[in-house]
Amino acid sequence: MNHPFRALRHRDFALFVFGQGAGILGYWIQQIAVHWLMYRLTGSALLLGITVFASQIPVLVLGPIAGAMADRVDRHRAFVIVQTLQLLQAFVMAGLAFFQIIEPWHMIALAMFLGATVAIELPIRHAYLPDLLGSREDLPNAVAVTSLIGSAGRLVGPSVAGIVIAVFSEAACFLINGLSYFIVLATLAAIRRKPSTRHAAPRPMWADLREGALYAWHSRPMRALLLVLAVVSFMATPYQPLMPAFVREAYAGGPQTLGFLVAAAGLGALCGTGYLSVRATTRGFIPLIAISTLCAGLALVAFSVTRWYPLSLLLMAITGFGLLATTVSISMILQTMVEDRMRGRVMSLYTAAFLGVAPLGGFVAGAAADHIGTPSTLALGGTCCALAGLALGRVRKRLAAAVTYVQANNSKA
Repeated sequence: MNHPFRALRHRDFALFVFGQGAGILGYWIQQIAVHWLMYRLTGSALLLGITVFASQIPVLVLGPIAGAMADRVDRHRAFVIVQTLQLLQAFVMAGLAFFQIIEPWHMIALAMFLGATVAIELPIRHAYLPDLLGSREDLPNAVAVTSLIGSAGRLVGPSVAGIVIAVFSEAACFLINGLSYFIVLATLAAIRRKPSTRHAAPRPMWADLREGALYAWHSRPMRALLLVLAVVSFMATPYQPLMPAFVREAYAGGPQTLGFLVAAAGLGALCGTGYLSVRATTRGFIPLIAISTLCAGLALVAFSVTRWYPLSLLLMAITGFGLLATTVSISMILQTMVEDRMRGRVMSLYTAAFLGVAPLGGFVAGAAADHIGTPSTLALGGTCCALAGLALGRVRKRLAAAVTYVQANNSKA
């Protein structure tokens, strides 16, 4: 059955998606508010980069450890704990902002706390998906559907944040995010939990980490795809935290201008996940990743030099489509290649390459923007992203053949 939302026929997965949709919407509303508030208080692109660095560096440090944990612990219980901690973080942000005592260091510290919870959550989320499905055949579609929900939140969240900030304040955005977690926790409580068969292994954690790293390294497709993902994350994704500075420099705009530009990227990402969700298999994904990476890079370069707002919206949509198609396609390929016993560890490497490397890029991009300007920084990042797409395109046939071979062996297992 080649239905774009076929994974939703599984009750537990449908509940999970509904709850995560609310949580992701709240997350994006808060993220835009944090970036805007930081830039409003400080006027520094460097501090924007530091904020992103603080929020995502825990993913690089804690992500692999969390991946090893995901292969040992009760994933449902761990997911509930993490979501509860994120709820508390949102309400602390809201309280500080409502009483107007929030300082840049508050936002950086709380961003790091949230990043630590995300570092634990993401590998568990990836490893948890098969537990919510009755058929492994629906796993690629489940990845696409969850990405579609994420893209929808990214599309709607920034626009809502821009309006809420203009009408009320950043504090209202933080409160909305906190309230969204009640929906998340309610849906998790309604999921029919399966008895956990995972137990803590007698060997030390470092042995699990080493095994996971070697497993991915010895697979040429995994190694190549994770490398491309890391390059894209380091060079291209920092455009997001730099958007407040770009809006001020290029358009002298406010939060609504920022919200619509980020929403345009979200619309492109939504189209990308919609396209991936109707794909029956991952066949042809290696060339797709190469083309998507190339197009995202070129669009980002063009965005950095144009000053015609309608064209900027279109280029943001292309960038969002390309980056989303790259990251989700890589996730779908890895999910179909990896053995169940290694799923948490391999997907933690995916998370580290995607979100863990991003803070390093955000930090470097923020520093570069203060010296050479935001437009030049975006152009440089887009150029490197495009080069990564060209490099992948040169070896696409060999990698595609290797992916097909591994997937065929997994289907027989």
